[in-house]
Amino acid sequence: MTRSAPMWSRRHWMGALGALGGAAALPAQAEFRVEISGIGATQLPITLLRFRGEEQGGEDLISAIIKADLERSGAFRFVDAPLNIDETGAPGFADLRSRNTDALVAGSVSKLVDGRFDVRYKLWDVVKGADQGGQSLAVPAGDLRLAAHRIADAIYEKLTGEKGVFATRIAFVTKGGGRYTLRVADADGEGGQVPLTSPDPIISPAWSPDGRELAYVSFETRKPVVWVQDMATGQRRMVANFKGSNSAPAWSPDGRQLAVTLSRDGGSQLFLLNRDGSSPRRITQSPAIDTEPVFSPDGKSIYFVSDRGGSPQIYRQPAGGGSAERVTFQGGYNVSPAISPDGRTMAFVQRQGGGAFKVMTMDLSSGTMQSVSDTNDDESPSFSPNGRFIIYATRASGRELLMTTTLDGKIKTRLLTSGLDIREPVWGPYGR
Repeated sequence: MTRSAPMWSRRHWMGALGALGGAAALPAQAEFRVEISGIGATQLPITLLRFRGEEQGGEDLISAIIKADLERSGAFRFVDAPLNIDETGAPGFADLRSRNTDALVAGSVSKLVDGRFDVRYKLWDVVKGADQGGQSLAVPAGDLRLAAHRIADAIYEKLTGEKGVFATRIAFVTKGGGRYTLRVADADGEGGQVPLTSPDPIISPAWSPDGRELAYVSFETRKPVVWVQDMATGQRRMVANFKGSNSAPAWSPDGRQLAVTLSRDGGSQLFLLNRDGSSPRRITQSPAIDTEPVFSPDGKSIYFVSDRGGSPQIYRQPAGGGSAERVTFQGGYNVSPAISPDGRTMAFVQRQGGGAFKVMTMDLSSGTMQSVSDTNDDESPSFSPNGRFIIYATRASGRELLMTTTLDGKIKTRLLTSGLDIREPVWGPYGR
């Protein structure tokens, strides 16, 4: 697929599904490299020491993963210090204060007799000279990265007061060698699994609220059909295979329903289904194209895209049906709504002058909008479960990539790939 052939969120409007093209063959597991740009408005100075014995766990050093996680948040600035201690050591607080660092993290990795690894860390408040506690995690070798993410989450929450998202997962779709692959990875784009691969297009992944299932659209039956797949067992079920097109699944916050776009009655309209696909109920009645539904966090409203006003714009209506109100007024093309977990902010894609497609945010109470992107070919924004970050797909320097940004747009992270056609990221919930 070339970037001039937009992703599914634009295919409704530009008819580009048939423009799917080739890409370089995919490795069994996509390799990502993190690049971070920008400076946070306020950064806490922190010293993170290498963990004693961490080389036993392989090339991915625990301390390096923790550092990369915390750097991506934009909330921390790292300060070097000539210390060689682990979690049992006694820090020299006076020397650390002279280096203007506020926190210290040290730890260790040791192999247990059963083959697992014991990962330990401790956090100190340098300003107060106080022990802030730590943790011990006994994990198999395959979960060392997850252990590092969980430690980063614990440090982030202790120092910022907000829950971290580094141990959560993302889902996205890649294409290469004539095959489409639905992938699930860590929030930094590394690790992960392949729930589905197919010679036919896979689009529109959507996490269930408990993170146990993924809904998506597959063309394996030569038409778009909505499936739901269990992430633990791999078992899947067909939930929408009605006459015509079945697309754009979105879970209700309680996980009991799916909103989907169906053309079974002619046109493209929104329906609600039970989670098993039963009892379809039409909730929009316009003669226009209504698609890309997303629930508000309280489940009372659905945001969606419609061209009922002449061009694609974002609307909102009661989840059970009723009158729709237009939400976006600036710009002639606004698609792909995503609502923050607190319900206060909407991210979406706006087409701007010169054909640029940029991720925007809108304060839903005031209508204030801002661009959080420095690229011009953006797609599919999705909020992290703490609402502090947005992940989206884009193209930069000739490369397809995933990018994360802080909500203010000041800190951006490029999760780079080589030769990958990579699309439609969606950030999973807590509960891994």
